[in-house]
Amino acid sequence: MTISEIKKRDGRIVKFEQRKITDAIHKALVAVHQKDGKIAKKLSDSVVKNLEKRFKGRLITIEDTQNVVIEILDKKGFKKVAEEYSSYRKKKAEIRKLKKLFGIELEPKLTVNALEVLRKRYLLKDENGNIIETPDNLFKRVAKAIAEVDRRYGGNILKTREEFYKIMSRLEFLPNSPTLFNANAPLGQLSACFVLPVEDSLESIFDTVKNMTLIEQTGGGVGFDFSKLRPKGDIVRSSKGVASGPCSFMKVFDIATDTIKQGGKRRGAMMAILRVDHPDILEFITIKSKENVLTNFNLSVAITDDFMDAINKNKDFELINPRTEKPVKKLKARYIWNLIIESAWKSGDPGLIFIDEINRKNPTPEMTINATNPCGEQPLLDYESCNLGSMNLSKMIRENDIDWDKLKRTVHLAVHFLDNVIDANRFPLPQIERMTKANRKIGLGVMGFAELLIRLNIPYDSEDAIKLAEKIISFISKEARKKSEELGLKRGSFPNFDKSIYKNYKAMRNATVTTIAPTGTISIIAGCSSGIEPLFAISFMRNVLEGERLFEVNPLFERIAKQKGFYSGILLEKIAKEGSIKDIKGIPNNVKKIFKTALDIKPEYHVRMQAAFQKYVDNSVSKTINLPENATKNDVKKAFELAYELKCKGITVYRYGSKPQQVLYIGKPHITAESEYSGGCPSSICPF
Repeated sequence: MTISEIKKRDGRIVKFEQRKITDAIHKALVAVHQKDGKIAKKLSDSVVKNLEKRFKGRLITIEDTQNVVIEILDKKGFKKVAEEYSSYRKKKAEIRKLKKLFGIELEPKLTVNALEVLRKRYLLKDENGNIIETPDNLFKRVAKAIAEVDRRYGGNILKTREEFYKIMSRLEFLPNSPTLFNANAPLGQLSACFVLPVEDSLESIFDTVKNMTLIEQTGGGVGFDFSKLRPKGDIVRSSKGVASGPCSFMKVFDIATDTIKQGGKRRGAMMAILRVDHPDILEFITIKSKENVLTNFNLSVAITDDFMDAINKNKDFELINPRTEKPVKKLKARYIWNLIIESAWKSGDPGLIFIDEINRKNPTPEMTINATNPCGEQPLLDYESCNLGSMNLSKMIRENDIDWDKLKRTVHLAVHFLDNVIDANRFPLPQIERMTKANRKIGLGVMGFAELLIRLNIPYDSEDAIKLAEKIISFISKEARKKSEELGLKRGSFPNFDKSIYKNYKAMRNATVTTIAPTGTISIIAGCSSGIEPLFAISFMRNVLEGERLFEVNPLFERIAKQKGFYSGILLEKIAKEGSIKDIKGIPNNVKKIFKTALDIKPEYHVRMQAAFQKYVDNSVSKTINLPENATKNDVKKAFELAYELKCKGITVYRYGSKPQQVLYIGKPHITAESEYSGGCPSSICPF
């Protein structure tokens, strides 16, 4: 008997393909470090022979086949591989059940890791830690809480609830994690991004530490500008002693955050900013050159136009005591600049914040912005918060083109959703509530941009990709503003509207409407790439949350490889070892062009892509300029200079291997990603 057909779980009878058995066994072998890919074919031959003998004259099912696979693996001495295969089979069964609840029928499917992230981070639990909701219930819970706000504005609550539920359950739009964690739940705090002031007194500093812990307990991340603190060695009149400087107090914040798990959901996340003209700037630039220092902080130097001008003219640059507002020393601007470049090359820190450019685009120019949230994409005033959300661009395609009508509908619904979040929010401090509601900033962004380009057959590092990025984000920005104006006419403009830049608008509900966030775990749930980042790998090993390892393959690559006839399990294993497909034989060049990964792409295109989005984004853009391990300091310098020239609001450069702890490793013996890594900065300190 030769097997020709097999019955699927939904009752359909399809062609039997031994290759699928071979591939499944191969993935299980790789997950337990069995390196010889040829074994998979021999084992699948044994499976087929057993099936032919056992089910002679009968139609076999998927379940029959999987049972025999486990039996053969165990019998042939591959007990651990059998356990891996069995475990994966159970998880896939759970996914099918959840998929039905989600109502998802199209790609991308809910992955094993998405299920694990949902279980670990998002689904509500009882006092004993037992999960008490499904993903479907999660989206209904959030939709109900956010739609309820329409009641105060005379809206149709049931219609709004259904619309919000659909765009989330279809994975077309997801809000930031605290909204998913806390909507209609005990904490009730829904924002991801905060900035707190740090004034030059012990009382202020420790008040800020206390306020920071209250925010972090609810899942928020906090940014600080430490530039007002007097420098190390400066006089302290009250005690007749000397100041220890901002860097010493940053360590206090770091230790406090170490004691807090953000609502039991994720690690603490902070941004520390220091102006380039602060007397302690050299210590700040180099403080993270040592391991295990300020592990909860990202660092950014606030770069001014005057400083960049001094670099260009090779001039001295004055450092100013913030207490006296008088110069205390001069250094060559290029000396400071070269130290920033060297430190960023060595350790990934500091990044840059172009503070003058941020304030040129400040929607309420009477109030100065000094800091951003932990990933730099959200400049905020003191005590201000912002809630973010991202649309899945890989879901906005129809017949090999962008579905502009669907994108428009999703933008309008998302702006409505995010504006409602402000009213539904339970703020951690009254000062934050007042400032947030005075400006009503929201940040609508995107994820799945890499998949969009692949499906449209456009290389990430191309002029066509840059042009499309500008076209997409200008469309999103225009439609988001339209919706915010509409809401402003119905509900009232944000209170500081008269002090804002919107003189040509009749109304505006929100001072800002767009932000490009790194997305992180919400893009894992959505099954797409993070923010506007390129793919970080084609095939790789994933360390999932329960300590297991799974072999993952980009579904678009897998589909194209099968369509074009060059697919094999051995090829995928080779890709997982190499980290790139550019030098692998047997893959067509046109496929190699559209499946370039982050380290294949020249820094120039990383920066240009960030700038393309920044051109039309109200807030800022989170984007990591990924550099290979052999990148030079000059590569870092060029990236920094290009970002300033193209009017980015900030930049983060990360050279692979520049930190001892990463969430992405190439080699050893395969590319390995941690459970919550979805692209961008591969350092373990990158939050969200």
